[in-house]
Amino acid sequence: MASHYQPHSGVGRFVHEFEETAIAVILGAMTLVTFMNVVLRYVFNTGFSWGLEVTTILFAWLVLFGVSYAVKVTAHLGVDAITAMLPPRPRFILALVAAACCILYAVLLLKGAWDYWANFANLPQTTGRWFPTGFEEMKRTSYRGWYEMPEVPIPSWLRWIEPIMNDGDKYEKMPRFIPYAILPIGMALLLFRLIQATVRIAKGTSGGLIVSHEAEDAVADVAHMNRDN
Repeated sequence: MASHYQPHSGVGRFVHEFEETAIAVILGAMTLVTFMNVVLRYVFNTGFSWGLEVTTILFAWLVLFGVSYAVKVTAHLGVDAITAMLPPRPRFILALVAAACCILYAVLLLKGAWDYWANFANLPQTTGRWFPTGFEEMKRTSYRGWYEMPEVPIPSWLRWIEPIMNDGDKYEKMPRFIPYAILPIGMALLLFRLIQATVRIAKGTSGGLIVSHEAEDAVADVAHMNRDN
């Protein structure tokens, strides 16, 4: 689906470029690693032991970037069979209620994502059962930055993080906090996009939050092709 989104603010332009660049780089990296592994396996009878794990990580990054990107370009599917029958004012109110529920859900996701990632990044988790009320007090024994991935090696240019995250000890594999960073990043982007979508609804420039009529569009395209034939 082509994007017709046009950012108006500096922050919006930065996030827009960041998302699209990251998605393109991830797709390219997945294709390159998979292609190289296939060639090595079937031509040279060898391969990267970490190829599958890297591809899996990149796919997870792609999915989590895609969640917020799909909100931006209104590519998420939604059911509006009931709301479409309502007058404009009730439809507007329900759209705002749905947007508020989505923002609330995104806040919960962001808290959970941060707390999970912080466990591997030597950072404090948030306090509060449902919503963050602060940060917990960290003890040295709480640090988990030494957790590593099973197969992915750590590049030499990342060795500078060892004194910071691993008390100077060498990592044998990639530390987990690096690939897991997509969790808070992805949820923060989702929250940002949902807030943007809610503002558009409140201003009247958008009639709904994330509704896409993909099936109806596909039927219309087929009908148009049949008429041409």
